[in-house]
Order: sequence, then C-alpha cells, then structure tokens
Amino acid sequence: MRNFQAPGRSAVYASNGVCATSHPLAAKVAIETLEAGGNAVDAALAGAVLLGICEPQMTGIGGDCFVLVKPAGEDRILALNGSGRAPKACSAQAMRDRGLQAVPLRGVDPVTIPGAMDAFCRLSQDWGKLGLDRVLAPAIRYAEAGVPIAPRVAFDWAEDGPALSGDARNFYLFSGQPPQPGQIFRAPGQAEVLRRVARDGRAGFYEGEVAQDMVASLQALGGQHTLDDFAATSCTYGDPVSGPYKGIDLVEHPPNGQGATAILMLNILSHFDLAAMDPFGTQRAHIEAEAAKLAYDARNRFIAETAPRLDYMLAPETAARLAALIDPKRAMASPAPLTESVHKDTVYITVVDRDRMAVSLIYSIFWGFGSGLASQKFGINFQNRGAGFSLEAGHPNEAGGGKRPMHTIIPGMLQKNGRVIMPFGVMGGAYQPCGHTRFVTNMIDFGMEAQEAIDAPRCFSGAEGMMMETGYAPKVRAELAALGHDVKLSPEPIGGAQSILIDDSGILIGASDPRKDGCALGY
Repeated sequence: MRNFQAPGRSAVYASNGVCATSHPLAAKVAIETLEAGGNAVDAALAGAVLLGICEPQMTGIGGDCFVLVKPAGEDRILALNGSGRAPKACSAQAMRDRGLQAVPLRGVDPVTIPGAMDAFCRLSQDWGKLGLDRVLAPAIRYAEAGVPIAPRVAFDWAEDGPALSGDARNFYLFSGQPPQPGQIFRAPGQAEVLRRVARDGRAGFYEGEVAQDMVASLQALGGQHTLDDFAATSCTYGDPVSGPYKGIDLVEHPPNGQGATAILMLNILSHFDLAAMDPFGTQRAHIEAEAAKLAYDARNRFIAETAPRLDYMLAPETAARLAALIDPKRAMASPAPLTESVHKDTVYITVVDRDRMAVSLIYSIFWGFGSGLASQKFGINFQNRGAGFSLEAGHPNEAGGGKRPMHTIIPGMLQKNGRVIMPFGVMGGAYQPCGHTRFVTNMIDFGMEAQEAIDAPRCFSGAEGMMMETGYAPKVRAELAALGHDVKLSPEPIGGAQSILIDDSGILIGASDPRKDGCALGY
C-alpha cells in the first residue's frame, strides 16, 4: 500500500470496465463508449483514435498499430498486426547507391504506408459491437472543436516541433511555434477523413480523395508511393509469442515487433537472484542493463517481418549462455551501434470490459511527428517507420518493397495458469522491452502492486549511454559509473506505462503512469 502522505496516485478499482491510457479525454471517451453498450474493442478504438488528436506528436492516422485481444469468455489471445509496408518501389540498393548507410530519420524516404486505420476497421468489423460511426464520433467531435494542449504534450511538442517541415508546419505549429499548455489544437481535415471512414470504412482512407491527397503529397516530395500501395494495405492476424517467468507467462506480439526481446530479457534475468537485490540499488540496475545489452543485440540480428531464428532467440539454452557473459562487477562494452533507428514516441491504451474482453493496443508514428511531413489537404502526419529498416545487404530486416520494418511498439499481456490476468504496455521506443521486463520484475521479484511498479524510477542502457531518472540516488549513479557504465541523467521521463489487473475476485484494477498526462478510469 502506498504512503498516503507522500505524492502519488491510487490505482482505480471498478467492476464493470476500466481504461488506462496517456490522456484523460481518451480514457473518458473509452468509458463512455462502454457505458453506451460498446465492448472493449469499441472503447479502445474510440480512445486510440482520439489520442491522435490529443497527442499528435506521438501518434495519428498516418501511423501503425499492434493489438492483442482476449475475447470475452476465453483466455485465447489474438495478435493483430496493423503495421504498414514500404512502397513497392522501395529499394535498399537504391539508397546504398545514393551513399546512404542508414534510412534517413526524416523526410520522404522513411515514410511507410499507414497501417493503423486498416487494423482499426478490421477490429471494429470482427470484434466490435457499435460500428465505426459511433466509435469515431468522439474523435470527430474533438478534432472539429479542438483539444486543450496538456502539459506533457506541450513539453514533447516543443522538443519535436523543429522536425516539422513543409505543409506539416501549417497543421501542427501555431504561428510557426509549438503550442503552450492550454492552447487549443484543432484538426478539421482529420475530422473530415474520419467522417469518410465512418461512412465508407477503410475505403474512405485507402481509396478516393484521402488516398489521392496522401499519394500526391508524398510524390511531390520525391516519394515512390502509389495509390496501389495504399489500396493493397491489409492488416494480418497472428499468434502471440510467450515465455514463462516465475509463475506467470509474458505474452507479446510476434515479429515484426520487438516483443520477443522482453521475453529473452526475462529468460536471462531468471539466472540471477533479483529478489535479493535492492530494487533501486546498483546491483539490480547493473544486471538489468547487461541483460538488456545482450537481448537487444539478439533483437538487432534476428527480429524482422519474418524471423526464422525466433525459436533460437527464445530457447532457454540461449538465455543461459548469454547470462553467463554478464560480469556482476563490470559493465560490458556496448554492442555495435545499430543502423536501424529507435526512438521514444508512441501512445498506448488498454481496456477491459464487464465481460472481461481485454484489449492491449499500441499506436504510433515512430519519432516525434514521424517523418515531419503531412499531406497537403487533410494534414495527415506521415510516420517514419521505414527508419526501422536496415540497409545492410542480406540482413533479415533489409529495406525492400512491400516489406514491414522491425517495430519498437509492443503491446503486452500477462497470464497465470492459462488465465489472462493483465493487459499492459510500456511506451518508450527502444526502452519498451526493458520497460516490460522491469514492470514484470518489479511485481514478481519485489512484490510491488502495479501502480507502484509503474511509479518506480527507471534506467535504461541504450545507444546514448545509461540514462537514469532523477529518482535514483546520486550514490547509485556513482557506483554504476564506477562499474563502467556511461551514466547520464535522463533529460525527460523514461517511457510511460498503463495496466489493468483482472483480480482473482473479478475486480478490475487500473494503473496509469504519472509521467504522462493520462489516467485510469472505471465505472
């Protein structure tokens, strides 16, 4: 139980339904959708699409999504891949011939076809109850009337705004400047797009005037995208991947997402007595950092749209060999720098309804404001997911026409004795597998409740060094530096998490990260 005399927030307890996400308006809309007779899919879609208006620097209809769904009355989990593909004309060799060693982060080169809207339409058709017109109505209303800019959104907008160029500056800047908290952001062009989708389904986005606007805008910037590329977009169902950890099973979306990295990290950490360590001390942070380096190196070599060596990556023997490489008293050199790009911007929403259908949905345009580009008429911000491709010849994740890149976004669920007990997610780009791992070990090894596990300080060893939140004591930072870690204070919060526990009694307990503007709500 938390200290009620200290800053913090309580978890949300409810019987009929809970939503946890990164913006309060999206959580409110999700609960209203449940109260109107919708199910968890309807509520998650209503909230997710609105997040693109509330947090446009993080996500939008020009982006991708991954979804895990547990149907009502079952413990089966479905994985829906709503990630888009590179245009058919995309060629790694052509980019190498231009002297590029990596896909550029911004501009038209990394723009892949938006996959989220197709997935949203499929989810609504296959699993929803209310229909797209009702589900999209709140986002349409808010896009027209406007949304006040929340404090964390303004913080991110100021950092990401300089990446905007061309038409995008007209849609996402205020007289050329990022907005201040409380200013109203409106997106009437996106409202019109959503009205067409509500009326015509996916054809309202991937065909006709909306698709023509996107293709013409991209081609004017030198893109190779075509109307056929958009019309051919199709999400795909698949089976999740999972792995055990001390009595629970971590369930992740399969590749091209990086969820298997979290399973490998837990497999490595199972060889250490984490529970005997100080949860916010030097030893735990060191062992976790070393496990992350090894697991992410495996990710970089094996994760792609097709991952034929996934079984090897998740084999217990692989984790045992990697764990043996960790020196408890010295940091290893960082793995070779990647050409694939990873970053921190995305949104996550989870909903559980009264019938205990559970949805874990993550939705992103990759970097802040994605490619930095937007369509000329409707202002659709294009993602830069193509920056997740490799340009190394023969690499499983080598860029190519019609391929999906390696993705950082990963929705998660936890099972116990075959029963789904918690949908959850941790935003934060490359941090996400480490974030999933820390969230699980905070609860399993250190006995924290979910809200406490989310609130707890974070650190992450990535390409920029060992980034540590201010919640770590200076003594711990100094000791980690003495072990050889390149310790730095993180200039911003690391990630953002949301979760809903389906308690043994049937009560729903929602937890939401204070690092974001959002909350958990229930009824």
